[in-house]
Amino acid sequence: MSRKLEHLDPRVRAMAERMLSICAGEGIDLIITCTYRSSEEQAALYAQGRTSPGRIVTNAQPGQSKHNARLNGQPASLAFDVVPIRSGKAVWDAKDPVWMRVGQIGEEIGLAWAGRWKRFREFPHFELPEA
Repeated sequence: MSRKLEHLDPRVRAMAERMLSICAGEGIDLIITCTYRSSEEQAALYAQGRTSPGRIVTNAQPGQSKHNARLNGQPASLAFDVVPIRSGKAVWDAKDPVWMRVGQIGEEIGLAWAGRWKRFREFPHFELPEA
């Protein structure tokens, strides 16, 4: 699993960089937790809570996730995951108001935010909207 911005599709990378910059300007410390995932990594995440221990964390099988995209044979994810950091600790509580602001910033720059999804909401997930 990658956290490298270089593994994002160039369009998504520019949006991620802008999002990080805007958040920083508002005093929100944001880190990228995932950009590209291989098919094997996506399969392992999909199995979690189904055929392996843990809670279900994704509904996307390999090839269905925008984290699995490739461009010219190279990783080129169309999605990334983030988490805000406060006092050196990750803020995972979706009820924390920082998440709504982070989601709003992502949407304002043109990303689709999974925090708005009706089914299987994922506050950390942002992706290039369907064209």
